Amino acid sequence: MEKSMLKPGEICNEVIEIYTKKAEYPFIKSIILGIMAGMFIAIGGFAASLASHSIHNVGVAKFVAGAIFPVGLILIVICGADLFTGSCLMVVPCAEKKVSIKRMLLNWSIIYLSNFIGAFIFALLIHETKVLDSNNYMFGGYVLKTAINKTSLTFGQSLSSGILCNILVSLAVWISFAAKDIASKAIAIWFPIMAFIVGGFEHCVANMYYLTIALLNKDNENYIKAYNLTSAKLAHLNFKGIIENIIPVTLGNIIGGGIIVGLGLWGAYKYTDKKV
Repeated sequence: MEKSMLKPGEICNEVIEIYTKKAEYPFIKSIILGIMAGMFIAIGGFAASLASHSIHNVGVAKFVAGAIFPVGLILIVICGADLFTGSCLMVVPCAEKKVSIKRMLLNWSIIYLSNFIGAFIFALLIHETKVLDSNNYMFGGYVLKTAINKTSLTFGQSLSSGILCNILVSLAVWISFAAKDIASKAIAIWFPIMAFIVGGFEHCVANMYYLTIALLNKDNENYIKAYNLTSAKLAHLNFKGIIENIIPVTLGNIIGGGIIVGLGLWGAYKYTDKKV
């Protein structure tokens, strides 16, 4: 009888096998899968924001957003798309010397840029639909406020939040490999991602969408008035503010997913076994 799930040590072997293969994907394949992943995460971010933007109770708003956002990672895992934060787990086959550091860094660069392209394409499409006019422009104002809050974080806040985010996101990817059917994979992904959203942590690819959709609409007077946003607050919403958010968040995501989760679980299930 076939097992319904993999054991913890077997998951580590699965991660090694999967990300070794991903490291060898042809360039165009990685580009396409990266673009798709960027769009999928943007879909989750958009839907979560729209569903929760008018809920005044903070806890309930976060719960609703957290219940919806996981659709992005579920689509990524089931469709086999490549998300940068998940690709941080490539450090595991790298530690096993199955993937070179150079190859890993090249893959990360391709996926990161492709994720941005996908997130930006989705942001452009949403911008053109004028769906941000929803709820008497309140949704548009909420989008701007979200981006302002992100670009107002200090380096330390962004870094720490990025670490916490990708501990949860990488764990969601990791445990999804234990499941053998779609329903189990979806459930495995759902709760860690919900926890990440409820915690309000920073995800570099999600921010590629949140910040670009806000930048495209920062001069919309209706959105500004809907949330009574001041020029001082809007001053944070520029390319400099975006870069100052994305860089520490990306570094934090690498630390959380690659070092803490990836190398941590590899150390527990592979490295220590070799020492016995």
